[in-house]
Amino acid sequence: MKILPDTVCKTVHQYSKELISDGDMKRLQEIADDYSKVKNYVYARFGGMGSLSKLYPGYTVQNEMIKSGLREQLCMPSVYFYLAIFDALGDIKAQWTKTKSAVLARIKDNDLLTEEERHYLRYLLKVNNAFDAVLNRRPVSLKADMQEQYEKLAGSINAKRADSYLCRQVRLLHRKPHTSAADGFSLSERAYRYGEHGIYITAKEKRKRIFIPLTDNNQYTRQLYIKLSPEKNSIEIQAPVEVRVQKHEDYTKKLGLAAGIYTMLTTDEGHVYGEKLGEYQTELAEWVRSQAIKHSENEGEKSERKKYKSKKKRMTQQLHNYINMELNRFLRTEKPETIYIPKLPGTQKHSGKKEINHSVNMWQRGYIRSRLQQKCKEQSIELVEVFGKNISRECSSCGAYGYKEDGMFLCKSCGYTVQEKCNAAQNAKKRGEARIKSDQKDGCQDK
Repeated sequence: MKILPDTVCKTVHQYSKELISDGDMKRLQEIADDYSKVKNYVYARFGGMGSLSKLYPGYTVQNEMIKSGLREQLCMPSVYFYLAIFDALGDIKAQWTKTKSAVLARIKDNDLLTEEERHYLRYLLKVNNAFDAVLNRRPVSLKADMQEQYEKLAGSINAKRADSYLCRQVRLLHRKPHTSAADGFSLSERAYRYGEHGIYITAKEKRKRIFIPLTDNNQYTRQLYIKLSPEKNSIEIQAPVEVRVQKHEDYTKKLGLAAGIYTMLTTDEGHVYGEKLGEYQTELAEWVRSQAIKHSENEGEKSERKKYKSKKKRMTQQLHNYINMELNRFLRTEKPETIYIPKLPGTQKHSGKKEINHSVNMWQRGYIRSRLQQKCKEQSIELVEVFGKNISRECSSCGAYGYKEDGMFLCKSCGYTVQEKCNAAQNAKKRGEARIKSDQKDGCQDK
C-alpha cells in the first residue's frame, strides 16, 4: 500500500475588504504591467533553441537580464523584477516539456523510423545536454559513461538524418511563450508585511507601500500571488500553505470510477455524481458559441468585450462551484480508501456537429482531475490512475469486447448488460487491483 504524506500543499485565498481607491489600483496595475513586460522580454530572448543551455539553473539568464538595463528603464523594484524573471523561466521550461512530449508522440507514430532511430531520438529528448547540442548543431559532449552510450546509439544509425528530423519537429512544434495578461504579480516576503488588519505592498516609488485592508487577519510568511480585479477595484491574494491531511478510520472502500462529459462521475456500483455537469457545460458552450458568432458578424466595442469576459467568468465559476460541491458529496458518501480511475483522454472531437464539439471542448476534465487529486490528498485517499485503453469496450464480467447502445454496455459473449460508465468503472477497479497484486508479487520476488 502506498504511504501517503502527512501534509499537503493547499492554496488559500484572502480578499480586499473594501473598494481600493482608483489611485492605489492604478499603482498596482503599473506593477502588473511591468511584471508582464519583463516576462515577455524573457520569453522573447530566452524562449528559443539558442538559449536552452542558459535555462538551468537560470542564474545566467538573471545576470544577462541585470545587464540589459530593463529594470532601470521600467524603474522596477528588484523584488518584482527577479520574481518575474524566474516566473518566466518556469513557463519556458514547461513549454519545452510540452514540446518534447509532442515530439515524442510524433516519433512513436512515425512508421518510417526504425526502432534504433526511435531509441536514439528518445535518448536525445531525455538528456538535456545532448538535446541542446543537436538542436544548435554542436558536437555532443557528455560525461564519459553517457558519451559512450550516445556514441553507441549514434553509430548504429544515420545520426545526421535523425538529428535533422529532430530539428525539423522542434521547429514545427515549439512556440515561445507569450502573455497578454497583466492582471497580477508575485510577491516575495521582502515585498510585503501584514499589519492593522491588512497588508502593506511595496510600490514602485522608493520606500512607499500600498495598504490594502483585508477580510481576515491571517498572516503568511511565504511567496504570495496578487490577482487584480480593476473592474471591481479589489484584489485576491493566493498563498500556498502546508496543511495536515485528514485521516478517516471509516474510509475503507476501494472503488472504481469513470468520468464523463455529461455525468461527472460514476462508481463501479452504479452511483452517479454530478448529473447536471452536462447542463452547466452545454449552457456555457452554447453561450460562448453564440457570442463568437455575434462578434464575428460585428466587432464589439471594448465595453462589450468586458461584459463578455465578466459573464464568462461568472458562468465558469458557477460550473466550478458545482464540480467542487459534487466532489465533496462523492467523498462524504462513498468514504473511499482507494480510488481507481482511468487516465482521462485528451481533447478530441466526437462528431461533425459544431454544437457537440463545442461542448466537448468545454469539458472541464483537467479541472475535475486536479480538484479530485487535491481533495484526495487532503483527505488521505489514494488515487490510482489505471491504463484506460479500451476500458469502455471491454466487458467487466468476462473480458470480451462488447458494444454500447443508448448509454448501456452489452456483451454478446456472456450477455452481461450494465450502464456503460458503470462498466468502465468496474474495469478501472479490476485493472487497479490487478496492478497492485502484480506489484506486490514483484516485491516478494525481489526479496
